[in-house]
Amino acid sequence: MLFISFAFIQLTGAQQSQLMIKGSGKDLHLDHTVSPKEGLFSIGRMYHVHPKAIAAYNKLEMTKGLSVGQVIHIPLTDTNFSQKDDNGKPIFYNVGEKETLEKVSAANNKVSVQKLRAWNKLAHDDQAAGKKLIIGFLVTNESPIAATPTSEKKETVVKDTIATELTANPKTEQDKPGIKEEDKKDNEKKADKSKVAKAKNADAKDPNGKENVVPEKPIIKEELKKAESKKAETNSTRLQVIGDVTGQGYFKSSFDQQVKITPLSKVETVTSGIFRMTNGPREGKYYMLMDGVPSGTIIKIINPDNNKTIYAKVLGEMSGIRQNQGLNIRISNAAASTLDINDTDKFIVKINY
Repeated sequence: MLFISFAFIQLTGAQQSQLMIKGSGKDLHLDHTVSPKEGLFSIGRMYHVHPKAIAAYNKLEMTKGLSVGQVIHIPLTDTNFSQKDDNGKPIFYNVGEKETLEKVSAANNKVSVQKLRAWNKLAHDDQAAGKKLIIGFLVTNESPIAATPTSEKKETVVKDTIATELTANPKTEQDKPGIKEEDKKDNEKKADKSKVAKAKNADAKDPNGKENVVPEKPIIKEELKKAESKKAETNSTRLQVIGDVTGQGYFKSSFDQQVKITPLSKVETVTSGIFRMTNGPREGKYYMLMDGVPSGTIIKIINPDNNKTIYAKVLGEMSGIRQNQGLNIRISNAAASTLDINDTDKFIVKINY
């Protein structure tokens, strides 16, 4: 937390003036003046964007350092720029001659005119040239929009609750579930009959003078074993249902929450390979490797041959590994199995994020 706070303070200190948007349409960016000891990685942390994305946007080489005073462009993407709500550091636009709010909206990714009025507390749409208007917000690591989706947190809490139930201290035989009230009464009657038979034989003696006692049958213990087995099956089923309620993966609900924050913007057909993980398809947790996308992002993956769909979480990147040449992504063996993909070398899938 201390490191994140330091990065945010750096952003505030390094950029004393208001953040002014540059470019138009989909080519929106900020200008950053390099300070001493700054590099692509530290700047990337400031603006919540991958350093490789900054390097590619400015046509820079990752291996070369930056010069003090150098001005580089910071791309505004789905990961660090929001025009849906007001969480983050405001980004401003300089109004031009005879520009109405409709024209400002068109020049800035068609941001809602209603939001422009609300964010800037405007009484009318005509604005004077040179006026600075908030047109969006820079999302940082401290912004609520960058937090872990609440649905995934809820799933974790539910699983922890069930795990606690499974490991709790065992109950007494009288408290254990699974035996119906009628069965309990039958067991009590059988026990009473056994006691009566024992009493009747109390006076009967064998040739050696010993009592003839009728042994009791372990009826209740057998019923309790059946109840315990039934309870274990129920708990196992509950855990499986929590893991994957849709058949498309554990991360489906996280993807839905992610889309609410950052609408879908990319649909690509890519070449994929497979990497092995220990978890199986029944657990419903699918993972992938992909360059240029932050770890933790949920990607929708479709097999075009049968239209089967899963949702996978990005674990990391693929660059720098010779075995990944010719591949755009790799998906886990569990993901490939659920998509009914039999080719273990290369295959084509569609991705949406």
